[in-house]
Amino acid sequence: MPTRPPFEIGEFKIEAGTRKTIDLPVSFLSDHTPASMSVHVIHGKKPGPTLFVSAAIHGDEVIGAEIVRRLLRTSALNKLRGTLLAIPIVNSFGFMNHSRYLPDRRDLNRSFPGTPKGSLASRLAHIFMEEIVSRSDVGIDLHSASFHRTNLPQIRVTPHKPDTMALAKAFGAPLILTSKIRPNSLRESAHTKGVDILVYEAGEGLRFDEIAARVGVSGIVRVMRHLDMISTKSGAKPKVGSILSSSSFWVRSPAGGLLRLFKSAGDEVKKGDLLGVISDPFGEKETEILTQEEGLIIGRTNLPVINEGDGLVHIAKIRRDEDAAATIDGLTAQLEQDPLFDEDEII
Repeated sequence: MPTRPPFEIGEFKIEAGTRKTIDLPVSFLSDHTPASMSVHVIHGKKPGPTLFVSAAIHGDEVIGAEIVRRLLRTSALNKLRGTLLAIPIVNSFGFMNHSRYLPDRRDLNRSFPGTPKGSLASRLAHIFMEEIVSRSDVGIDLHSASFHRTNLPQIRVTPHKPDTMALAKAFGAPLILTSKIRPNSLRESAHTKGVDILVYEAGEGLRFDEIAARVGVSGIVRVMRHLDMISTKSGAKPKVGSILSSSSFWVRSPAGGLLRLFKSAGDEVKKGDLLGVISDPFGEKETEILTQEEGLIIGRTNLPVINEGDGLVHIAKIRRDEDAAATIDGLTAQLEQDPLFDEDEII
């Protein structure tokens, strides 16, 4: 049986049936320390799709790096069909500085597709497009909330793309939110090259979250199973379907002060429900925050000190016949029973 040709990336060649971590040169720091983007390549013996899994495009969104670490330890990858490109830290500059941005304060996810002679963000985006996206068929980009917020595990997809929606359903996150593509994002640039992207949002910036990590790893394994990259015995199909939403909105603070929120991510709310109360530091005036529309809380602030206009709660609109609580409980129960997570893989 003929062997697959080696996988070529940068100046490296990875032979079929092997795995290797390679470093793609990006730049030099101001003290002349070289900076690179590290990619772990698993090139299967048998042909199949090429999938990339990327994390920390925003340097403070560290949960994705943990998800990639756990993914690379799973035994299901030992008999991989196709090729997996795992990039746990895309924005190493922000990651080392605990910052969302690059040193020039640019947002990498607003700098695609980039150019080889532009800003540092533009150059890094260009390298990612040329070395990773152009070699892939599908991508999963891992994110978390930022700025002291937390997100319910969710998948965001481009509207009107049945193939992408099928991948999102296979992932099995509690919520699938169809959202418009942001200009100059990785998702937009990959879309122009015909590469489907799932965006996974979960947890909080600069924090690990066990549920977010478990949902992320299980979801990626299920997508690989759907793509026939791994054995059908790996990654059990979700026992409950994800909640579907096509729109969401933020409830913003009507005043500044001290916030006491009474609702959490994953809670279903009805019109008129009390979300929380804002008080002045003396307790002389209190402002109630009521929901104007029903839906599912998919994100919230963790800061108790807020200013007028701050985003407090992110709510997804869902169908009235959706039983959000049953869906989330069912998926959580399946995670607890999932054999993928041995004790030594849990923080």
